[in-house]
Amino acid sequence: MANKPFITEDFLLQNEAARRLYHDYAEQMPIIDYHTHLPSDQIARDHSWENLTQLWLSEDHYKWRIMRACGVEEKYITGGASDWERFEKWAGAVPLTLRNPIYHWTHLEMKRYFGLDNVLLSADTAKEVWETVNAKLAEPEFTCRQLMKRSKVRLVCTTDDPADSLKHHRAIAADTSFDIQVWPTYRTEKSMSVDDTAGFNTYIDKLAAAADTEINSYASYLEALRSRHDFFHKSGCRLSDHSVLTIFADDYTQSEIDTIFNKVRSGKQLEDSEVSKFRSALLYEFGIMDHASGWTQQFHLSPMRNLNTRLLATAGADAGVDSMGDIAIAAPLAKYLDRLNQTEQLPKAIIYNLNPKDNYMIATMLGNFQEGPTANKLQYGAAWWYNDQKDGIEKQLDCLSNVGLLSRTVGMLTDSRSFLSYTRHEYYRRVLCNLLGKDLEDGLLPDDLELLGKMVQDICYNNAAQYFGFKGLEKV
Repeated sequence: MANKPFITEDFLLQNEAARRLYHDYAEQMPIIDYHTHLPSDQIARDHSWENLTQLWLSEDHYKWRIMRACGVEEKYITGGASDWERFEKWAGAVPLTLRNPIYHWTHLEMKRYFGLDNVLLSADTAKEVWETVNAKLAEPEFTCRQLMKRSKVRLVCTTDDPADSLKHHRAIAADTSFDIQVWPTYRTEKSMSVDDTAGFNTYIDKLAAAADTEINSYASYLEALRSRHDFFHKSGCRLSDHSVLTIFADDYTQSEIDTIFNKVRSGKQLEDSEVSKFRSALLYEFGIMDHASGWTQQFHLSPMRNLNTRLLATAGADAGVDSMGDIAIAAPLAKYLDRLNQTEQLPKAIIYNLNPKDNYMIATMLGNFQEGPTANKLQYGAAWWYNDQKDGIEKQLDCLSNVGLLSRTVGMLTDSRSFLSYTRHEYYRRVLCNLLGKDLEDGLLPDDLELLGKMVQDICYNNAAQYFGFKGLEKV
């Protein structure tokens, strides 16, 4: 047992101005979670969990990486150990995460959702936490929908492939008993994976079935992707998402792309230059589609994925063996944005960078293409993945403040598969308010809490409500 609660009501709030900004302005704001990996099927059936391992550990690669670093055997992470054994190993690892943001997130979730505010998770308290939480998970107040409602969520966007049926989204939208909006996002990763010849051809067959069309050329491939884009739009989608190591903006001709498509369809492996040209052509077309539909593009830049090939073979993708890349981004990003802008077809966009070395490059690049009537048409995305911790969030906020408009950012997102991750919004809001409170105390901002409080509320919710174009989201 802890001598006193670790996560107090003033957690991370280090002066009176910060405390007032958070408690009077940020704390009660609802949430628009515009980029998540939440499983729509679980929301549709209002899923519940038997135990904390299923809720907390089943897909959390953040925790998996920590457990490996602590020397935990893989059988307790992605292997066949029992749920209790896996949780027991995680609990034993938690005290070793001091100064890692996971220590904060773990105890925030324990307090906010399960009322455990005077227990520090460890091997000694594992059984107590396990039994307390599992008993609560058996109650009707702890289904996924109830957890979302408790977090004051108004809208979430999931991450979905163009070939997905979106049947679960339709079921959710038709359910009048549930008032949280759940919309898909058009995720293009598989459609661009021409480096994997066999996998890409299998994907094309799946896409052809979904679009109910024959795909026998690059032109028909594009038409199928447009058809699904239209289908997603009719299903409430207003964002696309592109997770790429860098922006692809090579020069190409239409005949080159036709030839490349035919080559990969014939089962031949592409050269690296051909892969890059094909992705360049597709990214440009996706930009055209998004602009025509009034969507917002999202780019997640610099992830290097599945680097431990031995673990990939045994545990599969998304096992927690991804890192930040250091590839050049500036020149292709400028070229891509300018090409779309030349014909006035540049859509709204949010750019997230995984490597913090690119903070100022990204933030200054986007300023080159801002234009009305949309405020902050190009958004510098919130600190992402390895950066969504106190230091990373502060650096992103400082960078945006120095070369852009902090007041117009659309704020935080969870980028998570967990229904407990809404404490990430609380964490972000506390860091934001503490940063502003310190500036006020240092005389760098006016001593006007109403002025600053309005900006805080805009960042927490109002900017996103206005920016994305979803219906039924009024400013607070």
